[in-house]
Amino acid sequence: MSLNIETTVTLNNDVEMPQFGLGVWQSKAGSETENAVKWALENGYIHVDTAALYANEREVGSIVKSGIVPREKVFVTSKVWTDNLSYEGAKRAFDESMEKLGFDYLDLYLIHWPVNDWQGAWRAMEEIYQSGRVKAIGVSNFMQHHLEELFNLSDIKPVVNQYEMHPYLQQKDLLQFCQSNDIAVTAWAPIMKARVLDVPELVAIGEKYGKSAVHVSLRWLLQLGVIAIPKSVNQNRIIDNADVYDFELSDDDMETINSLDRNERLGPHPDSFGS
Repeated sequence: MSLNIETTVTLNNDVEMPQFGLGVWQSKAGSETENAVKWALENGYIHVDTAALYANEREVGSIVKSGIVPREKVFVTSKVWTDNLSYEGAKRAFDESMEKLGFDYLDLYLIHWPVNDWQGAWRAMEEIYQSGRVKAIGVSNFMQHHLEELFNLSDIKPVVNQYEMHPYLQQKDLLQFCQSNDIAVTAWAPIMKARVLDVPELVAIGEKYGKSAVHVSLRWLLQLGVIAIPKSVNQNRIIDNADVYDFELSDDDMETINSLDRNERLGPHPDSFGS
């Protein structure tokens, strides 16, 4: 399976989305986020995932626009937070994010959680998409029943569902549902906030290839066709996280990792979020 850091997933509207990127959740505003994005772009990354909630869109936009990599080659995702999940709220939130990012267009805009009037927000996002200000729209933390409701109220299918996925929370039925409905999956917390380093099976697999458990977990996701956005603000780790393209997990390795599923969440369940 020949992959590299510029490998893309073709979304259901034919937009190409890089399969590997930098997440900036909990990256502090200011130099911490600026440096993380700078180091990522300098080392081959062409995908950055941010959100209104993260309060670092301004820094992401500044570095992306700085010319390390041409803007049109960098894929940037942002998300509308729950307090703006309504028709008017989503329109306002998108304008605010675009002002902070300083972009003429955004690559992907997501509903962050399926709460409040997310249905109204989706209508607004459809209009923003049709205006050309965003290349693609999708969702985050949606379960199958949320997606089915969305299918019933809209002719525009989300291109992406971003949700928690890692060796201890694989959500195989949701992955299958998304992929069978031509919705790409992005994994957040793909290395379990570095807890994969304490999983003996992942360590053992890594030793066979001269790789870490982090590399094994990320490679597993890539071979499943999932988009991975590991977060780091450490220069060496940002570079090292992307060192996943010179080996390929065997079928037996993949099965071993598939067997690790514990349905163990690091974050809240979407059905109880905010309650």
